Amino acid sequence: MNAAYLASSRIPLGRTLGVIPCVLKHQTVPMLVTVSAPRRTISFFSAWKEPASSKPENVLNDPPSLKLHRERLRKQADERIPGVDRPEELKHLHAPEPIRHEFMVDHPLKTSDLESLDIYPTAHREPATLSDRVALTTVKLLRKPTDWFFKKKYVHRAVMLETVAAVPGMVGAMLRHLKSLRYMQHDGGWISHLLHEAENERMHLLTWMRLCQPSLFDRALVCSVQFVFFDLFFLFYLTSPRTAHRLVGYLEEEAIISYTAFLKEIDEGRIPNTKAPQIAIEYWNLDPATATLRDVVLAVRADEALHRDVNHYFSDRLLLKKEDLHEDLHTADWKQNHAHPNLQMPHTTNDADKVFRKSAAPSV
Repeated sequence: MNAAYLASSRIPLGRTLGVIPCVLKHQTVPMLVTVSAPRRTISFFSAWKEPASSKPENVLNDPPSLKLHRERLRKQADERIPGVDRPEELKHLHAPEPIRHEFMVDHPLKTSDLESLDIYPTAHREPATLSDRVALTTVKLLRKPTDWFFKKKYVHRAVMLETVAAVPGMVGAMLRHLKSLRYMQHDGGWISHLLHEAENERMHLLTWMRLCQPSLFDRALVCSVQFVFFDLFFLFYLTSPRTAHRLVGYLEEEAIISYTAFLKEIDEGRIPNTKAPQIAIEYWNLDPATATLRDVVLAVRADEALHRDVNHYFSDRLLLKKEDLHEDLHTADWKQNHAHPNLQMPHTTNDADKVFRKSAAPSV
């Protein structure tokens, strides 16, 4: 009796996609190979018949669902158009990963875990060069209209802040990528981190968008600010990458103080401590049963602290002309081996709240 079989199996992936012949009982059987990217496996779907002489043909009709499935497989195999049909790899989309290793653990994080992160929220890098002073002055000028407009509307303020903060990583990665192509050499490991930083800031924005509904005016303002800031930062990076990274470091210092004030408003009951949005729970690996708005602010502030430290560090390496991150600058005789008159490590103080006093305690 004729029968139709749909056999499937999973084996380790090579890099094969298409229809391959398989000889089975002296017959050539079409087999469609599909790729499953996350598990790195492939599946074989084959359809074959025994010799058709044993039973009348009208008894051997396949079930309609199986015939439709086989027809679809053959069509996919025979009529796939390269460059038009979606490649199999695009069916498994990339999920953004947190930028701090503390969030990439095998257990959900509770409030106590977030509060124990050592982020030095009041650290401030003192300007040592004219470039540093230009960066700090620029940040102060950018902060004033933001303080005036948003006051204590912290969620809306965060939307504006993250719209701006997501620009530097992408601009820096783009320009360093082009430089790497022009010089035909490795970039020193910066591009991947800068892209990750931009993605991290974008996830901050998507999180805050779940908690507020910006008006049409707010959206127009965000677009205008992003347009102006992109152009300014692009020129900064073209002119002086060191100044650009120092500017981002100071921006992140201001962001940390703003989020600290945000936490104070929550703790004192002026902002409701609502449940954390699902996007934040999944991204930062928060405890679904206990995660709140306060936990989200703690997680975002920890990310900003890392961006602060990284960008100040990048600026220092540009000053030392030691851009390759594979070269370890954290040796015991760091100062002696890499001495520079304008770089005396550590060059930070704990008076960031004085430098950004208004952001730390904005008026009602």
